[in-house]
Amino acid sequence: MGNSHQIYSNPNLPQSALSNWVIFRHDRSATFGLAVLLSIFLLAILSPIISGDPYIQDATAHLIPPSWQPQGTPDFLLGTDILGRDLFSRLLNGASLTIGTATLVVTIALLIGVALGVLSATFRGPVQLIIMRTMDIILAIPSLVLSIIVVAILGTGLVNAGIAVTLVLVPNFVRLTSSYIIEELSKPYVHAARLDGAKQERILLKIILPNIAAPLILQTTISLSTAIIDIAALGFLGLGAQAPLPEWGNMLSEARASMYASPWAVATPGLAILLTVFCINLVGDGLNSAINSKSRT
Repeated sequence: MGNSHQIYSNPNLPQSALSNWVIFRHDRSATFGLAVLLSIFLLAILSPIISGDPYIQDATAHLIPPSWQPQGTPDFLLGTDILGRDLFSRLLNGASLTIGTATLVVTIALLIGVALGVLSATFRGPVQLIIMRTMDIILAIPSLVLSIIVVAILGTGLVNAGIAVTLVLVPNFVRLTSSYIIEELSKPYVHAARLDGAKQERILLKIILPNIAAPLILQTTISLSTAIIDIAALGFLGLGAQAPLPEWGNMLSEARASMYASPWAVATPGLAILLTVFCINLVGDGLNSAINSKSRT
């Protein structure tokens, strides 16, 4: 029985992780996106070491432009905001807030979505009906609108914004997991496992779930970019992270008052959001090409 997983694995599975990586790293845009993302994550982790206090206000450093402009200074690489706070320090510390919260939100949504998807696919009838109709109702409401409604009920703040975005992301994982499990349950390798005496729990956890890991990974990358945009949007609207937290959406909101006097204060967090989401999408496209390459050969 030591090779039971190989015997009852889906013969139409994508290539191994090593083969997928070989294909992925030959995609220049995907590897570029991955390199930039890893650099952003590294800078966010090292922000307490390589940057100053993002909350310190300096009345003598009011709206200093970036260092490469004539009025700029090397002491403030990306300039300062209307309160004299270093934008470089706030940008790096904000990365851990925005990206860190988005990563946690997607992880929780993935776990909840997979669990509900397994229940929906396993227990047909009323259980499946209740779960799937609830997910349909959530999906019928635009994600940002639903997030605003949830935050309006729970109250403003980064934690409540994270809860709202989690609720928005769960239905996609539920529907994806449920549909793939139902499809896999009808395949010969699952019937063979049942004939061999494998219990339903083992079939789901040890055989089917590993076989649907690829679409779940792709959905996770899509959800991560969605989470970053929604968290930043809630912060921009004043419903997410509150001042003085250097969350990127909140930084955009604070910079609106001095947008014409200090356009760099708006451009800095805006470009950070754009670059991060763009690179996540590049990585997602690369993963999609690598995982699905076998089906095209």
